[in-house]
Amino acid sequence: MIILYGIPNCDTVKKARAWLGAQGVAHAFHDFKKQGVPEAALDAWLAALGWEALVNRKGTTWRGLDDATRAAVADAAGARRALLAQPSLIKRPVVQWADGAFTAGFDAADWQRRV
Repeated sequence: MIILYGIPNCDTVKKARAWLGAQGVAHAFHDFKKQGVPEAALDAWLAALGWEALVNRKGTTWRGLDDATRAAVADAAGARRALLAQPSLIKRPVVQWADGAFTAGFDAADWQRRV
């Protein structure tokens, strides 16, 4: 089963969900805002993708952080703390594919190869 993690009002998540629907790909959606970030899943994402790939430094949440909080996101432990405290910092969507692999962000060409 494919699990798509994200925030429902995120434009990229909307595109990703629409793409999966158009391809007829069954998936579950995990809403960070309502369900929180599962710590075990976050640890798996960090191990598989690296903390740099998970931290969305282009979003408004990152820009809204104070300098000390941004400076603390300098390694995996600091990123983990920040991502748990501010789920909107996670690059979206994070997908756990049927084979157990993870991706962050939406890339239709890459996704086509995975489904």
